[in-house]
Amino acid sequence: MSDNIKVTIDGEDYDVELKKNGNMWTVTVQGQKFEITTNNLKNKKNKVKRRKRKLNSDGVISSTIPGKIIVINNKIGDNVKEGDVLIILEAMKMQNEITAPISGKITEINCTNGGSIEANMPLIIIDNIDR
Repeated sequence: MSDNIKVTIDGEDYDVELKKNGNMWTVTVQGQKFEITTNNLKNKKNKVKRRKRKLNSDGVISSTIPGKIIVINNKIGDNVKEGDVLIILEAMKMQNEITAPISGKITEINCTNGGSIEANMPLIIIDNIDR
């Protein structure tokens, strides 16, 4: 079985091919192949933890944790699609992507690049274009 995934290492994106054979993995990155052996791992599907953001029917997006805004990718008036990365938030020494949970038009941005935010603070308001 082979999977193609995109990974970010030190801020750079790479396309990676993964092939599994028993406890052996072949990882191909930019044409280079690496062999990886896993030991004593249970055959579990790993779940990626994502920071949940609050969304109410008005399209108000907030973070459940305080942090620092690293990047705001949009401006008021922009149309966004569900899944678009709107904000990169640094919290607990990790960068978290906050994505659009719905498609719509950004009507309000209540944070700034480099600014600190509190937990549950409204960050972006999206007007749902499907209403």
